Amino acid sequence: MVWFVLTTGLLAAALWIPVSRLVWTLSVRRLERRHKRRLDTAEIAGQKRRAGLIAFLVVVPFALLFNFWLLSPHA
Repeated sequence: MVWFVLTTGLLAAALWIPVSRLVWTLSVRRLERRHKRRLDTAEIAGQKRRAGLIAFLVVVPFALLFNFWLLSPHA
C-alpha cells in the first residue's frame, strides 16, 4: 500500500509540470485569439493558477489508474 501511494505521488509530480505548462499555453493562446490582444500580467497569472489546478485534476486520477493497472495482478 505504501509503495502504491509513493509511486502514484511520484508519477503525478513528474507529470504535473509538463501538463500544467501545456494547459497554460493552450489557454493563454485561446484567450489571446478570442480577445485579439495580448494578455496582461494579471490575466496570465490567473491562467497559470487555473492551469495548475486543471493539471492536478487530470494528473492525479491518471496516476492512480495507471498505477492500479500496473501494480494489480493480471489474470
